[in-house]
Amino acid sequence: MSKYVTAEEAVKVVKSGDRVYLQAAAATPSVLTKALTQRASELKNVEICHLHTEGEAPYANPDLAESFHVNSFFIGANVRHTLKAGNGSYTPVFLSELPNLFRKNVLPLDVVFIHVSPPDRHGYCSLGVSVEASLAAIENAKIVIAQVNPQMPRTFGDGILHESEIDYLVPVNESIFSHQIDEFTPEEEKIGEYIASLIEDRSTLQMGIGSIPNAALSKLSNHKDLGLHTEMFSDGVIDLIEKDVINCNYKGTTRGRVLATFLMGSRRLYDFVDDNSFIEMKESSAVNDTARIRKNPKMVAINSAIEVDITGQVCADSIGGKMYSGVGGQMDFIRGASLSVGGKAIIALPSQTRRGESRIVPFLKQGAGVVTTRSHVQYIITEYGIANLYGKTLKQRAAEMVRIAHPNHREWIEKTYYEMMEIKKMIC
Repeated sequence: MSKYVTAEEAVKVVKSGDRVYLQAAAATPSVLTKALTQRASELKNVEICHLHTEGEAPYANPDLAESFHVNSFFIGANVRHTLKAGNGSYTPVFLSELPNLFRKNVLPLDVVFIHVSPPDRHGYCSLGVSVEASLAAIENAKIVIAQVNPQMPRTFGDGILHESEIDYLVPVNESIFSHQIDEFTPEEEKIGEYIASLIEDRSTLQMGIGSIPNAALSKLSNHKDLGLHTEMFSDGVIDLIEKDVINCNYKGTTRGRVLATFLMGSRRLYDFVDDNSFIEMKESSAVNDTARIRKNPKMVAINSAIEVDITGQVCADSIGGKMYSGVGGQMDFIRGASLSVGGKAIIALPSQTRRGESRIVPFLKQGAGVVTTRSHVQYIITEYGIANLYGKTLKQRAAEMVRIAHPNHREWIEKTYYEMMEIKKMIC
């Protein structure tokens, strides 16, 4: 009997009360999720869990709350509304730890939806652009359903599985989700320059998607022998790899290979990684393992934040009490870089929001979560400079952070902090 079926036939295996895991990011299996959503009237209390996903999430419609509940491990824009509407939840978890929730049976899985390249002549498919926790989900779910797409790049590493491990194969032929690189703002250009000034030759980099990481990468063309060990990357690395700036020759782990757990960018990126043995995709438990990260000499972790207080507490997952994104891998890499010989842990962000509110604050908003603690932070960067907080007292940190805040807010930040804490009496 052929495993090849339509999406509508495949999703009939999902029952009321089941927990379903979706492969993440650019590999979001949207054909399967749409087919499942069409069965809403037949289903009750199906939990759909995932990291950040791309595209529409029709199952997240609050009108379908009796049928589907969303459990986000990292909140994307397409499901952010579910927390307020009541048809969604957020489970805080390090990206390095997420596979263990499945392997330890903390979150037993009934079904997993994945998105793979077609089987090769030996019957092996590739998870392509997103491995993250999908391997653990595949190993532990009762049923595995795969979209099989010739437009999914074949990547090397952990994400290779034989078609015998898949219960149902659903043929599709559609573009996977892509992002174009935006123009850098003057502030992002400046932040990129400051980041690049801290990166030495033979450093290994971790950076995510967005204008600031790409601005920093654009300033590295004269560097030599850089490595890449990162939970994800985008188009900004391609030119540096082709120019031999990133060659991974001095990494402490997977030397001579780029290491990542997912990637997202333009079609150019997907064509670049397709059948490219220089790129190795591994599970997040391996890529984000602090013990492995620290083995890279001069490991540089570059992450962002929603706001940072002047003692160095980093809020990266919420706006006050409103959950916005997730913990992700920030702490995995901040700690790994801090423990690396010659390593640097960097938080980079514009000094203001688009509405002119300061992102360097005297105190985090009420209800805000601390993703990276002040004891973990080393460098904070805005377009106004670099604050080195490592080994600094709270009073010294306050002075450093005020210096890199936007000039319009510096007096308010300093005055508010000292008045509320009566810091002149308490700190030497």
